[in-house]
Amino acid sequence: MLGLLSAVERDSELTQRSLSSELGIALGLANAYLKRCANKGLIKVRQAPLNRYAYYLTPRGFAEKSRLTAEYLSVSFNFFRDAKHQCAALLAGCARDGRRRIALVGGGELAEIMVLSATDTPVEIVCVIDAEGGATSCAGRPVVGNLAAALDLTQDSGGLDALVITDVKTPQDTFEAIAEAAGKAGIGGDRVLAPALLRVTEQPAVREEEEAQA
Repeated sequence: MLGLLSAVERDSELTQRSLSSELGIALGLANAYLKRCANKGLIKVRQAPLNRYAYYLTPRGFAEKSRLTAEYLSVSFNFFRDAKHQCAALLAGCARDGRRRIALVGGGELAEIMVLSATDTPVEIVCVIDAEGGATSCAGRPVVGNLAAALDLTQDSGGLDALVITDVKTPQDTFEAIAEAAGKAGIGGDRVLAPALLRVTEQPAVREEEEAQA
């Protein structure tokens, strides 16, 4: 909602298609949100030439955008604070257990916070595994597409000591996929970690595999 109101404020002549592309949502959903905002009196819709529409924020729309902005900043600050605290605790545990070379699984803000948190520790974030992002680096660390590429990258330096989930979009699915790949590569499930804020649940299949290896 905040993204939509901000987009309308920036450009009253935006199209539903450009809005859906900017927000990363389906065209039908963008249309539904526009109608919802109009029904709530947040935006005004006017007919424009060539069978197009122009969208304007109403005074209520400006007030709602301000409220949502403040709410978003508060949530973002709380997320950063909690994430930094949990990343520091996780890295301290890795250092204590002698796990010095770590690959992050998932790019984005949490990965950047993890790299930042590792600065003053003996733990080295050697790379970020992210098959979907399309980036070549994240917070100064190389981005690779899969675990095999990460292992190749660290082969000469002793391999990986642990994998840490930093994917905030689908952390459970990412955990299960990387745990399976790690098991096939001979990396125990106890070396696949995740900050508590991701609420990742260890799957029975992983526990059974660990018990079998023990």
